[in-house]
Amino acid sequence: MLQALIGPVSGLLGSWMDSKTEEQRGKSAVAKAKAEAEAKVMVSAATSTADWEKLMAKGSQSSWKDEWLTILFSIPLILAFAGEWGRTIVAEGFAALQVMPDWYQYTLGVIVAASFGVRSATKFFGKK
Repeated sequence: MLQALIGPVSGLLGSWMDSKTEEQRGKSAVAKAKAEAEAKVMVSAATSTADWEKLMAKGSQSSWKDEWLTILFSIPLILAFAGEWGRTIVAEGFAALQVMPDWYQYTLGVIVAASFGVRSATKFFGKK
């Protein structure tokens, strides 16, 4: 009698184990496909960023924009060493910029970010 029960029970147990194994294989295949798709998206995004930066660098080869902004940002630095009158000019200038509308301040930030590269500006502002 026990022999008659063991056969069907082991058959049911074997079928259940087979279905669980297939279910795990299916989940693994889905996870692998998802990881591969995410990797493709990341590669595509990195390629797009690199292409954009190459294009911007090529476009700025004959531009004075970067030099102009470097000189402009150097003026407060130089004036800070020009005695009290220089430090006063710098302090008053930055105080005036602080009361400018937010949209103007953000626009200045975007101009600088576009000139010197979005990636480097993002890294700089991300550290604050």
